[in-house]
Amino acid sequence: MRTLKQDWLTEGLIDFEYKKYILLSYAQQVKGSFRERKLYPYLSDLVFHYQNLLSIRENKKLLYENFPQQISRADFERLHITYEKIVQDDSIMAELESIITYSIPHFKDMLTEGKDIYELVEEHMDITPVGLSSLYPNEGYLFVNQSEKKETQVYQYQITLFENAHEKFRGVHTYFLETVPRGIGVTFESLKVDLTRKYRKLANPATYLVQAKISCPLDETLLPIAKRMLVRYIGTTT
Repeated sequence: MRTLKQDWLTEGLIDFEYKKYILLSYAQQVKGSFRERKLYPYLSDLVFHYQNLLSIRENKKLLYENFPQQISRADFERLHITYEKIVQDDSIMAELESIITYSIPHFKDMLTEGKDIYELVEEHMDITPVGLSSLYPNEGYLFVNQSEKKETQVYQYQITLFENAHEKFRGVHTYFLETVPRGIGVTFESLKVDLTRKYRKLANPATYLVQAKISCPLDETLLPIAKRMLVRYIGTTT
């Protein structure tokens, strides 16, 4: 599974037909992945490239910032390297504009398809707390369960708060612990108790269950959506 290079637009030969070939080849991979309901890493990759192309179209200066750079002079005494842009040619800039104009609708179509699949899967998923609530919800256990499968994936999670000049946002890191078979007498509450005994680092861990009533790949779709649901749920309840 190969994502598109960040500098695909300006790397190598800047030719409309060549870039069209690269884009269509990439689109074929994306659509094949989406047919199998495998969303990641392509969905986040599409968001990056689509937004990048829109920004470049609106701000021509970004075209120059996206060009690869070559060393124009080296100051070995100060260990300082200065760069000059490879391309400052109006004909090449016109070629790039043609490539961008062609590419944006393709990325938009792929992104729409991916978002539709994301929403479909998310509509068939629920998140609920397991057992008593914890005073510290930013660290604990995440159970991921598909209705048609007789096993539960158990992860330890930790949520980190990031902040910049404009906003605060949460990121989540998960660590896979084990796969637990479901059977008679095995409840999610009893599973939480067993984990507390086995992993004594967390005394009264926050624990959440994400239940999926739709079949989809775990690593490429279910887990990434479950993590987003977890962050959103904790953000709205704390």
